[in-house]
Amino acid sequence: MRALIALMWLLHWLPLPILGRLGEALGSLLFIIMKPRRHITLTNLRLCFPEKSEAERTVIARQHFQAYARSALERGILWWASEARLKRLIKVEPGVPFETLSSGPTILLCPHFVCLEIPGIALVLNSQFSVCTIYSRQQNKIVDDALLKGRSRFRPVTLLAREKGVKPIIRAMREGLPFIMLPDMDFGIRDGEFVPFFGVPAATLSAPARIAAATNANVIPVITTYLPGYKGWKTTFYPAWENYPGDDILAATRRMNAFIEDRVRETPAEYFWAHKRFKTRPPGLPDVYDK
Repeated sequence: MRALIALMWLLHWLPLPILGRLGEALGSLLFIIMKPRRHITLTNLRLCFPEKSEAERTVIARQHFQAYARSALERGILWWASEARLKRLIKVEPGVPFETLSSGPTILLCPHFVCLEIPGIALVLNSQFSVCTIYSRQQNKIVDDALLKGRSRFRPVTLLAREKGVKPIIRAMREGLPFIMLPDMDFGIRDGEFVPFFGVPAATLSAPARIAAATNANVIPVITTYLPGYKGWKTTFYPAWENYPGDDILAATRRMNAFIEDRVRETPAEYFWAHKRFKTRPPGLPDVYDK
């Protein structure tokens, strides 16, 4: 792992167009050799885009592997590049919502697109805000150390353990820290609901709606996608959701999934399809990933 981290450090000096193309080449290779992840990706795409042909879904799957591998190599830029270089490469649209962030507790809703590491960096580079987020320790200590240093090198980040529950999250939010929340992984049904995602029942965390209700927080979706021509990344701060979550937590969770679906349709290859999004199934329904 030390050699891998050293390689990433060396590669971060390359111009982004060269590094991006290297990442895409690596992704094309991984698409061929990582058969289990390819199967998961294609299964997800069949479920979510039944209207597309198998050939069209295969193109998206290959592009996803390219985008994901590219994001992994480009992480070296996020970890070691100068502040000036990052500011040149990260375009923020329409801008950091300072007024909303300063008005009270805030949830920054960051769905699993491949450039997931960038929204938090975009915020701290363009404001005086620090953030808090859930963190799961990596199994490899070298990788864990690099990840932690990379995420906190411009400003301290408050890391919260998932197993501690929502109380530390609510406390940090009330102390003025925006909470970066990743809402769209399958963590089972204990803390979630079966809510349609592209029409398929998906175990979905209801925590965004519940925490927003408990803290009267603003919920601001934030998504980073690639700029064309290897020019960097675009981080979009969407308007805070009005009347969210309302009185119906389940309806609010459906609203969240519908928003993510719309963003996925805009850049389908950049969503994290290699995750078993439909691993947890309603009673009586078969495992969709079983070959």
